[in-house]
Amino acid sequence: MGKPTPVAVVTGASSGIGAASAKALAEAGFDVVLGARRLDRLQEVADSIGARALELDVTDQSSVDAFTDAVERCDLLVNNAGGAVGSETILDAKDEDWQWMYETNVMGTLRVTRALLPKLLESGDGQVINIGSVAGREPYATGGGYNAAKHAVAALTRVLRLEMFGQPIRVCEIDPGLVQTDFSLVRFRGDQEKADAVYQGTNPLTAEDVAETVSWVATRPPHVNVDQILLLARDQTSARVIHRSE
Repeated sequence: MGKPTPVAVVTGASSGIGAASAKALAEAGFDVVLGARRLDRLQEVADSIGARALELDVTDQSSVDAFTDAVERCDLLVNNAGGAVGSETILDAKDEDWQWMYETNVMGTLRVTRALLPKLLESGDGQVINIGSVAGREPYATGGGYNAAKHAVAALTRVLRLEMFGQPIRVCEIDPGLVQTDFSLVRFRGDQEKADAVYQGTNPLTAEDVAETVSWVATRPPHVNVDQILLLARDQTSARVIHRSE
């Protein structure tokens, strides 16, 4: 009897980096389980790659429980669900925005990881890949809430690596910089003009660029742990240092 096909679980998989990662992992030979709140869009992604779509709201423990109970096997978990909202200063910060970012980025990553760790261990070669951000390495003005959340994700990832030491679990944090997805549209509450201005005059990363990195990490030999990757466009050298053409 041959080795079973490895199963990859991807959260926040209805669009952007999550959807692209699901596609890349399916092409790499994984059976893929997709989770997100927008089930209609999620199903479209799943149908296009022969994957399985399950509704998931990482901010809701009961939703996480139902989702993870439906996953029979897990060899790879890609924690991609997250995002930013608002660009206010600390002086003008809105509690509800910070709470949403913390619940989605940090608690969501914790809930799904905690629930699937037993199955990852049972696989004999489990992997957790957390999608962080350059914002989790370098704070910047008007990004306080997102900076705080992604710094917390970075800490969570490193602690998990320490706690899984000696166990058959690999842990990686991939920190992208400027990636052209609907991230900025969400951050600016649907203001397309503001969102477009973020990428104007640059050649940013694409969701597919990040997805290729996810797939590369996921397909390293079992003895290789890629701990951290900072992934930036050539036009970016740090969070707010971005080259823009005229």
